[in-house]
Amino acid sequence: MAASGPERDARQMRLVGIVLVVTICGWLLVQLLGREYGWPARWAFLADLAAMGAFVWSLIVTWRIWRRRKA
Repeated sequence: MAASGPERDARQMRLVGIVLVVTICGWLLVQLLGREYGWPARWAFLADLAAMGAFVWSLIVTWRIWRRRKA
């Protein structure tokens, strides 16, 4: 059975929160490990790009939820 509007929005916002926390922790971990083990800078840039993608996705989902609630 499909969730109703507010339930669906709450589930999506929880997902956004989880994605943000995992992204920040993962990004910090890659930066720390890269510095510790002397990884090439391209791995840091790859982590940055992945984190930016997750942040943009989170922003888009949050914006869509906000628009749905305003309508």
